[in-house]
Amino acid sequence: MKAAAWAIGVALVVPGCAVGPDFHAPQAPGVDRYLRDGEVAQPTSADGVAQRFTAATVPADWWHALGSPALDLAMEAAITANPGLQQAQANLRAAQDLLRAGAGVFYPQVAGSADVSRQAAVPARLGQAGVPSLFTLWTLGASISYAVDLFGGNRRAVEALAAQAEGQRYAVAAAYLTLTGNLVNAVIAHAAYRAQIDTTRSLIAVVREQMEIAHAQVEAGVVAHASELSLAAQLASLEASLPPLEQKRDQAAHLQAVLTGRFPSEADAVDVALNGLQLPADLPSLVPSELVRQRPDVLAAQARLHQASAEVGVATAAMLPSLTLSADYARMSGRSADLFGAKAGAWSVGANLVAPLFEGGTLYFRRSASRQALQAADAGYRQVVLASFEQVADVLRALEHDAVQLDAQLRAQAAASAALDEINADYRAGVAGYLQVLSADQQYQQAVLGTQQVRAQRLQDTVALFLALGGGWRGASIETPVAGHVQQAPD
Repeated sequence: MKAAAWAIGVALVVPGCAVGPDFHAPQAPGVDRYLRDGEVAQPTSADGVAQRFTAATVPADWWHALGSPALDLAMEAAITANPGLQQAQANLRAAQDLLRAGAGVFYPQVAGSADVSRQAAVPARLGQAGVPSLFTLWTLGASISYAVDLFGGNRRAVEALAAQAEGQRYAVAAAYLTLTGNLVNAVIAHAAYRAQIDTTRSLIAVVREQMEIAHAQVEAGVVAHASELSLAAQLASLEASLPPLEQKRDQAAHLQAVLTGRFPSEADAVDVALNGLQLPADLPSLVPSELVRQRPDVLAAQARLHQASAEVGVATAAMLPSLTLSADYARMSGRSADLFGAKAGAWSVGANLVAPLFEGGTLYFRRSASRQALQAADAGYRQVVLASFEQVADVLRALEHDAVQLDAQLRAQAAASAALDEINADYRAGVAGYLQVLSADQQYQQAVLGTQQVRAQRLQDTVALFLALGGGWRGASIETPVAGHVQQAPD
């Protein structure tokens, strides 16, 4: 009893320490800008739209800025029914349940037992005379045990589970960003490919008409056959460019269906024209020191670093003594009627102290491996931070270049349009041939095609900025799915 009391006293005093490193979140990077030579000049203006950086963070429903109700409806369906997001949400709930299960180590473990057995008593085995006899032994008991966390191994294990659950929370946020970004980009791509297909078909019609005129001129001996062959090559090239555009359009439609949780055969693509998608005028901005607190991939890497730090403590505690306190109480009798009699009780109280003496290097190298894993997690965190800054820098430059490119492309389209108008006027006045009209029309359609491509790219780069700055996931309710498909048996 004195030993048990001493062990209990030690258990109450010692658990204040926890071996292993105490985790501290890494400091934000010391840089104060994303680009070496300053930020993108604002406002960036092209096509009549001036984009300006504001002090606001990314809103949760940032895609509303594109001004498409059809896109908004598709996004609601995707957030509700996308299997990838639901999978991440289920993984989060599993990690949270594992954390709750792991926290049970802080409480005493209580168990009950009941046993009835038929036994034989043989006096001869004890060197006594007598006849063997059979009897029934009835036993009813309860036990309680408590693993004293002497060196904080249990606390570090639960800390690791908590970090794992936190990391899974950020995995849900990352899945949300991936889903919303992919859907918006798929809608933009589908609209852009539709527009490019229409323009390409117009170009094909123009070149085909040019070739018919050239063929007539060749037959009349007015022009060389090479002119007709050149137009035939242009026509074939344009016709060859059409199927890839149609394939990409169809792929964008199929992707939209899958992202909204449906089969490609079950859903129509979001019906919006490229000109029906507004370019957001207000762009979010975020100081570099805040970027690491907004991006879920950085926060997930930080959670992995935290988990690795806690697991060093777990491995270190495994090398040190462990203490378990236990108490048992039982009622035993040869007859069930006497099970609660005065003489049927038995009890025990004890303390079990176990220290590893020789494990063949197992515990040592497990701790060494955990330390190496911590270094790997630290390097992984720094790599993710660098990649996040690279992504923001790339997008900022892309927005700047998009505006410049679109401005030049619009000037080219305006010049081609003016040239077409003048050629048409000359044709009506009888001073220009119809072939010149078709040639000017071809140049104009080519300029329109280039403008459509740049407009789509500018929209997608704007979307990339919203995502690179965190995607507004903190303002969205994304941890619990709206609907599921698993039928569980009752408990």
